Amino acid sequence: MSLRQPYPQLSAAALAGLRSSKQALAAGPLGETLIELVNLRVSQINGCSYCLQLHAAALRRLGVEQSQLDQLAGWHASSCFSERERAALQWAEALTLLPDSHAADADYLPLLPWFSAHEISDLTLVIALMNAFNRLAVGMRQ
Repeated sequence: MSLRQPYPQLSAAALAGLRSSKQALAAGPLGETLIELVNLRVSQINGCSYCLQLHAAALRRLGVEQSQLDQLAGWHASSCFSERERAALQWAEALTLLPDSHAADADYLPLLPWFSAHEISDLTLVIALMNAFNRLAVGMRQ
């Protein structure tokens, strides 16, 4: 499919703000691997093929095992993920599926043993930002 609108040119200043936010989060305490893992899971839920390719490649470059990538969609039943990763993935799903989850305490509370307040804030922004990028890519047929 072709791009519906050339949004990178039409909305360059707004897109620059999103990219700046992404860079700020990457420089934060979460770590690139966790951010990319969350980005890939959010992109799986949203069905963004462009982002799936981008974030899977980034995770491979970071040394994540293919078996872990293969099991990401079924992480609930997998033993490949740490408790910290599982808490982040649960929060990512809850925020991505917000109309169904309402960001319930059951989704939020597992973060507390594994993440500082700053990290929870950054993680929430990572998830929100990835959802924004997915909506751009899917909506504009990138």
